[in-house]
Amino acid sequence: MSLDFLSNMSHHLTRRQVCAVAASLVYPALASANILAKDQAVWKALRIGGHSILIRHAMAPGTFDPPGFKLGDCSTQRNLSDEGRAQAKALGEMFTTMQVMVGTVRSSEWCRCQDTAKLAFGADKVQTYPALKSPTQLAPEQRKANADAVRQAIQNFSPRTSPSKANQVFVTHMFNIQDITGESVAEGEILVMREGPQGPQLVGRLATS
Repeated sequence: MSLDFLSNMSHHLTRRQVCAVAASLVYPALASANILAKDQAVWKALRIGGHSILIRHAMAPGTFDPPGFKLGDCSTQRNLSDEGRAQAKALGEMFTTMQVMVGTVRSSEWCRCQDTAKLAFGADKVQTYPALKSPTQLAPEQRKANADAVRQAIQNFSPRTSPSKANQVFVTHMFNIQDITGESVAEGEILVMREGPQGPQLVGRLATS
């Protein structure tokens, strides 16, 4: 960008607008930094470590899986869109930018969750965790048992039990997160949890879009 370019623009824009345009061109990461800045308290907690991160899989068009889908065959499932794959990568980049350490990454076996976890944190970190499977076809008692298992894993994890300042991650489905926390989440949205006197408690939310 040249000074002549800004000079010509100044005939049509206010000085503040010209400065904003210049900043957006010279500092392309500025907008992202501003988005991250509003959640500083949550990021600060994550840098301490010992927190549990619940993530709904990134954008995957549709609602439920097609009839007759197979868990071992991604082509039969509802999968991440190109936008969803970009969202998953951006999610991981946020954690790197904010210098948050990620330890164990557990994921539902569904492809859209596995892909979200792998694109965000690397395939070598991801473990399949049966308690995170989609609960829509589970019996009520199994659905409750799975939610209880994740809640217990959150309750057993704290800054005291994670001296390396790492955080644990769970990548799963909307209904699982509702069962575990009582909270609704958008695709790619993050809930940060920690152990509490009455069970897992919500520290805050983070969005990737």
